[in-house]
Amino acid sequence: MNKEGENTNRSDNKGFWNFIDNIEGDKVVWIIVFMLIMISALAIFSSTSMLTDGSKDRVDMLRTHALFIAGGLFLIWCLYKIKSIRLFRRLSQLGFFASLILLVIMDFKINLGFLRAYNVNDATRSLLFMNRFQIHVFEFVKVAMIMYLAWALESYSVDKDEMEEGKECTRFRWVNSLARKYQKLAFLSKPVWKRILYIYLPVALITVLCKPGSNSSMIFIGGVCMIILWIGRMPIRELLLIILSGIVGLACLVGVYYISDGKYCKGMRIDTLVSRLTDDYDIYTLIDVENDPEHGKESKLWYKVRDKIKQPYTAMIAIKQGGLIGKGSGNSTQKYIVTHIYSDYMFSFIVEEYGLLGGIIIIILFISLLARGALIARWCDNDFAKYAVGGLTFMITAQAFMHIMVNVDIGVMTGQTLPLISDGRFAFIMFCIAFGIILSISRIARKKIQVQEARYGSIPQEENLTIQTQEEPEEQ
Repeated sequence: MNKEGENTNRSDNKGFWNFIDNIEGDKVVWIIVFMLIMISALAIFSSTSMLTDGSKDRVDMLRTHALFIAGGLFLIWCLYKIKSIRLFRRLSQLGFFASLILLVIMDFKINLGFLRAYNVNDATRSLLFMNRFQIHVFEFVKVAMIMYLAWALESYSVDKDEMEEGKECTRFRWVNSLARKYQKLAFLSKPVWKRILYIYLPVALITVLCKPGSNSSMIFIGGVCMIILWIGRMPIRELLLIILSGIVGLACLVGVYYISDGKYCKGMRIDTLVSRLTDDYDIYTLIDVENDPEHGKESKLWYKVRDKIKQPYTAMIAIKQGGLIGKGSGNSTQKYIVTHIYSDYMFSFIVEEYGLLGGIIIIILFISLLARGALIARWCDNDFAKYAVGGLTFMITAQAFMHIMVNVDIGVMTGQTLPLISDGRFAFIMFCIAFGIILSISRIARKKIQVQEARYGSIPQEENLTIQTQEEPEEQ
């Protein structure tokens, strides 16, 4: 090769690495996003060689998935380019109300023409927009409620400090205004009532409204919210009281359902919840039912037991057959048996084809994400950013490990997808939004640190990597 060609190659390489170096935000999170998406493309292509409806081949499936990947990356980039955290703060105030409206439409099966509840397998878990696009409400609620709680926790802290210092309150203006104008409502100015109205009540309402559509989503969303409130230094006694109230309320629903022989609480999926918690079926149960003269093979009970154990047992077989290094790409056999292996049982499929090593890589990626989220939170100079990044990274990691636990038969089946890897189109888009917010906040926080370092040479250790900035007063 001549010198001109060598110089051209060097220039191209230099330009590429300059482009990589100029990407702001946390580069480890960028690497995790791209690795998860690449794994997703490979796994979706390999795991969908036989689709249940027969309407598409796997090339069509991959082409559709590629469009969602492109759209998701575009969303991540657009969110990442946002230069002010103020926009996230303002939009986050709408999180609770948007979640409430969507859940009410879904639970009460309201038909708005362009938007209506969509029933699948005797359960309403999504909305149909323009009779074409499915909106999986629970996936939206996960992200929206985390962002809302980030705003509410920060606002509560600011409001409390302003009240103690005798300053004009810039947060929770509606409640503070009512407390000043009407003597009978003066109690609303107390911190405990603000916690109830702005934090506990929204979490309780959203959790209850998740119940008719999905028990697992109700428990998951409620649990994640409780963890965020605990991190947000809410009183432990109050959190324990909320959890105890939820358990008692659920027990009452179960009691009413069975006392009335299913006449009441029909749409609350009580039977599904109880069966998943109490049924202890295994392969030996299936054999016993098959050999039982009262039932026998292909009886109603036999089909019930078979359907109950089919997917989890096949997932465990896939993991067992994967061994250390797996069967190799495209060589899975259990994908022909598990109906939704490319969504609910994606981790077991990956282990079957890529072995224990492939599974460990997935686990390392999500643990790394949680660690980077904690580090990014340290960079942030305000509570909203800390709670948003911490909550989103915890939610993503928690869902990933819930998916993995179900696949290895630890815990009951939940139907939770593996973030950014499983085939779940609306879920994929919502996780891209979550990653975009994380990357945007990391970019803003890191830039503030760089400005501080340029001005003063370093950041004082006692300030714990925080930089105080002037924020505009928040409007309620």
